[in-house]
Amino acid sequence: MEPIEQKLIAENFEFEIKGRTKSVFSIWKKIQKQNVPFEKIYDVFAIRIILNSPLEREKTDCWRIYSIVTDHYTPNPDRLRDWISVPKSNGYESLHTTVIGPDGRWVEVQIRSRRMDDIAERGLAAHWRYKGIRQEAGIDEWLSQIRNIIETPDITPEEMVSSFKLNLHSKEIFVFTPNGDLKKLPVGSTVLDFAFEIHSKVGYHCVGAKVNQKNATIRDELKNGDLVEITTSKNQKPKKDWLNFVVTSKAKSKIKQSLKENELQVANLGREMLERRLKNWKINLDDEVVNNLIKHFKEKDATDFYTAIFKEKIDLSAIKSQLIADDDKQADLIPPPPKKIVEHHHHKFDDYLIIDERLDNLDYKLAKCCNPIPGDDIFGFVTIGEGIKIHRNSCPNANRLRERYSYRILNAKWREQQESGAFQVTIKIVGYDDLGVVNRISEVVSKEMQLNMRAIAIESKGSSFVGTLKVFIEHSSQLGNLLSRLLKIKGVQRAIRVNR
Repeated sequence: MEPIEQKLIAENFEFEIKGRTKSVFSIWKKIQKQNVPFEKIYDVFAIRIILNSPLEREKTDCWRIYSIVTDHYTPNPDRLRDWISVPKSNGYESLHTTVIGPDGRWVEVQIRSRRMDDIAERGLAAHWRYKGIRQEAGIDEWLSQIRNIIETPDITPEEMVSSFKLNLHSKEIFVFTPNGDLKKLPVGSTVLDFAFEIHSKVGYHCVGAKVNQKNATIRDELKNGDLVEITTSKNQKPKKDWLNFVVTSKAKSKIKQSLKENELQVANLGREMLERRLKNWKINLDDEVVNNLIKHFKEKDATDFYTAIFKEKIDLSAIKSQLIADDDKQADLIPPPPKKIVEHHHHKFDDYLIIDERLDNLDYKLAKCCNPIPGDDIFGFVTIGEGIKIHRNSCPNANRLRERYSYRILNAKWREQQESGAFQVTIKIVGYDDLGVVNRISEVVSKEMQLNMRAIAIESKGSSFVGTLKVFIEHSSQLGNLLSRLLKIKGVQRAIRVNR
């Protein structure tokens, strides 16, 4: 240190010089981490020279001191680290060299300005103390990378932490575009990482590159100083396996975002296919139908279900079979209503099945696919070995049963009576997500109508909500009154009866 200190004083530099010996524990950690022998540890002894230089002379003064140091001691050319001309992405700036000191021992020399030392020792916040700073690019670039990580859709906490570690601690390589622009990337970056670093659209359509005038694939790793020219094709699109060989957070986030958009496009096409076919079958596509199909085909959600339809993993004929399957095979957690029986009642022109509670010699069931209640327009269907099932005329299966099995159809109606049992009905409610809307719905059902409410479920979707309400109803006129009152609640747009 003394010869260098004397020369710096002679050259009228304002400076501070420090020396340190690396601790035994730090040496051991570096040997373990870098898997090198002790002889390859070049910074066992180190000195740091901190200059009090004005902003405009920082770089020049650092290189002048480098020249003074190397005039006295022979440098190792492989150990020169210039983070002044090109700062690290995390904002670190310094000039490092390793020289042979007295007794033939390696000594690392770090040269930096006071501003650079503040950033290195006190963190990025120290950077903002220096107004008019010229080396803002490194920190701004780092902040931009962090912003991209945070704004990445569907990123898990584990992936976010991993991306932060990558951007903060990874070693870097410097790669050039054909125009001479410099790009900093983590070690291990591939041609595809470089393409996304240039622009997301370049990354989306990348098919390869020329690295140092030689052809390379998108998987090839880049090295320090490579000159890279990306090759693109309009027909190229991001693929899921790309995530296996890119390392930068920007490339990963853009690939995931593109894959998600493609999935939604495919799912929309699948939904359109299903809607057209259901329209031909005269079946409405509502949330209840879709949810039942998702459960039956064991798909994760609606997106996966529609995607499977588009990719023909789920055959539309299989969907049709499920929709028209025997009602008893459909999962139903609702307990069956009290069993009633029917009697033949001969009118002048027609035979009717009269739904009554007084007789016990005939068997019938209320169909689970439409859950008829007193007051509904109904018909009977004679099953094989399971008696008669009562359906609403508006049942989704009504047209199919009438067309295929007209000889099994029986006219039916409810007997007028003063008292009857309660039947469970499901109501779908759609509206604006207003504070207290659930309480107002409960008040209408329980207090005003004095009905027995079995369940209520409300799901918010942005500024709106979708809910289902299960109540016990004695007659269709009572149901009509309930629907009318629900529609009068502030924020409720729709209230309709659904089949389940």
